[in-house]
Amino acid sequence: MRQGGEGMTIGIVAGEASGDALGAELVRAVRARIPSVRFAGIAGPRMEAAGCEAWYPMSRLALRGYAEVVSELPALLLVRRDVRRRLLAAKATLFIGVDAPDFNLGLEAALKRRGVRTIHYVSPSVWAWRRERIGAIAHSADRLLALFPFEPPLYAAAGLPVTFVGHPLATEAATATSRRETREILKLDAREAAFALLPGSRVSELEMHSELVLTAAAEILEAQPAAKFLVPLVSRETREYFEAVLHRLQLETLPLTILYGHADQALRAADVGIVASGTATLEAALSRCPHLIFYRVNPLTARIVARKLLLPYVGLPNVLAGRFVAPEFLQTEATAANLARAALNLYDDTIVRRRLEALFAAMARSLAAETASIAADAVVTELRLAGVAC
Repeated sequence: MRQGGEGMTIGIVAGEASGDALGAELVRAVRARIPSVRFAGIAGPRMEAAGCEAWYPMSRLALRGYAEVVSELPALLLVRRDVRRRLLAAKATLFIGVDAPDFNLGLEAALKRRGVRTIHYVSPSVWAWRRERIGAIAHSADRLLALFPFEPPLYAAAGLPVTFVGHPLATEAATATSRRETREILKLDAREAAFALLPGSRVSELEMHSELVLTAAAEILEAQPAAKFLVPLVSRETREYFEAVLHRLQLETLPLTILYGHADQALRAADVGIVASGTATLEAALSRCPHLIFYRVNPLTARIVARKLLLPYVGLPNVLAGRFVAPEFLQTEATAANLARAALNLYDDTIVRRRLEALFAAMARSLAAETASIAADAVVTELRLAGVAC
């Protein structure tokens, strides 16, 4: 049995901003327990800041939809093959795939066959579509770390150990600044109408959504001339793309503040959010921001996904509530007119907004846990099963 993890390598791969945040906190928590451990793989800026060695930047995996994946598939397979080769050469003890299931599950399966213990962090949305993936996940991973309390029972029949770790966004929301304080930070008057625009975290999402949300904002401004707009963007690339669309549409006069990251601030300060489907919708709920959900993908992707959907909604707040608490506008329904109309209706209905804020507060309490600590304990358990004394 190896003592204390000396010289040990743990592989880790994250593919988007939310995975980068989860991975960074996990890296810190594990290194607090095992200071000598080395993390290496595919990382974003937060994971790198936490001490993870990035063989490839996270942006290499930032794809959305079948059409994009198909066009980039040869390059992705080369990256995955190289990461596998490097991890085997480093005699990695454990691999952690943070979300990105289309990339990570195949890598996990290949490493598991070679004797490397594997953890998949974040359950794919098997409760919404492609439930047949449960078997593939159980085949690929030795353990699953789940963010939602309804997920562990889904894997019981497959015999996969599942640890519910809570959702870190819920824990962060519990200690966040108040709406009033956040508005002061952003220099917004307490009575100003503020709308948060969240078009996505990937350039591919900005390509689909930038013109849509900017045109919707222009329509909102016609009805609410004093409205202000907050746009959190996660990277230089997404900001540059968004600003290019802003100039192309000649909407530079929109009263719009672009934030680098800080989606939580934008959502806490806003009266209403217009949010692209994904983790950001959960962040909106945990920030107690009444919001609507929209999304567009390549038409081919949309047709494939539509045939496999198991639920009538896609937004995480709706899934958690078991009903529509945030209206959804997908594909052809995601028009600027629809988004503007729904956002204005929600802004005008103070009673509905207060009810949603109370519902979202209860949702946050149900998800709160010491996520990074629980996840790190699960990592230590897997390391011990791999023969490491720690």
